[in-house]
Amino acid sequence: MQHVVENVITVSHVIQLAVAPVFLLTGIGAILTVLAGRLGRVVDRFRVLMERHDQPQPKVLLEMHILSRRARLVHRAITLCTMAALFVSIVIGALFVGSEINLDSSHLVSLMFILAMLSLISGLICFLREIYLSIHAFELPPSKKLK
Repeated sequence: MQHVVENVITVSHVIQLAVAPVFLLTGIGAILTVLAGRLGRVVDRFRVLMERHDQPQPKVLLEMHILSRRARLVHRAITLCTMAALFVSIVIGALFVGSEINLDSSHLVSLMFILAMLSLISGLICFLREIYLSIHAFELPPSKKLK
């Protein structure tokens, strides 16, 4: 009976340790949803421009070039954030496997968590760059002074 109680306590402790990474996975999933939506909008806009213009004007070509850069940045951000989610998943798996086979998985967990954070940070930097491009991709006409 004592052995069963110790096992339950050990498993509950591992579950407690795994809760934070699970919430992190949820956040990364939300980021991936936003990124996928942005990529879809960029692709749709590019297709509209391709269909409307057989011989694109320089202004349209510039917009298409910016859209292409934005798509690459979003794609890179999606890749990096997905890698972060994979690393976090490995952290969760390593916590449980280490607990089951009585192996010190702290080095693997630390390394995977560091890699997850570096991937997530890099993905978010790509996302910020894409947002910057999307805001600066269009020109507003000069405003007329109100009298």
